[in-house]
Amino acid sequence: MRRPLLPAALALAALALPALSGCDSEATTSRGTTDGVSAAPAVRSASPAPKSASPEGTSPAPSATKNAPDYDPKANAAADIETALRVARQDGRPVLVDFGADWCLDCRVLNARFKESGPSALLAKYHVVKVDVGDFDHNLNVAERYVDLRTSGIPALTVLDSASGRVQVATNRGEFANARTMSAAQVEEFLKRWQ
Repeated sequence: MRRPLLPAALALAALALPALSGCDSEATTSRGTTDGVSAAPAVRSASPAPKSASPEGTSPAPSATKNAPDYDPKANAAADIETALRVARQDGRPVLVDFGADWCLDCRVLNARFKESGPSALLAKYHVVKVDVGDFDHNLNVAERYVDLRTSGIPALTVLDSASGRVQVATNRGEFANARTMSAAQVEEFLKRWQ
């Protein structure tokens, strides 16, 4: 999705930069609320979920996930990443940082794909940290250390090395910008490449 109007913080920079890929501020006009549903913890290891049935082996765009928040705007993103890295240094599992927002359809679809059996089994080998970027006006100082949101759009993923904390891979080219069109097998393929 594209929208010519960006939040004021990015408006000047947008004049000299390419438009965002994937979800951008266009979807903010139609985003829903969480109506009192508490957010899941920001640092978590994925656990396998049952695979949903569909004619083509992939689940449809999520409907249940639109009411449950995945990206906690109140979480301390920098502290959550540091906590995940501290644990990663002990157990050797890399850290996967997922930058997104609950208003973003592509982010919600990717989160649904993450819960399918193939991707969830691979995600169990990572420490997953979800970082809310709001309307591209939240946690941008954290995001800029790991990914270029101007070219990646959201969802944007980064894998950090467990020993050094350095970026091993980042989706700066918008690899998940159209997550709504991706199957679980395609998401699984990306995760396999990153291990």
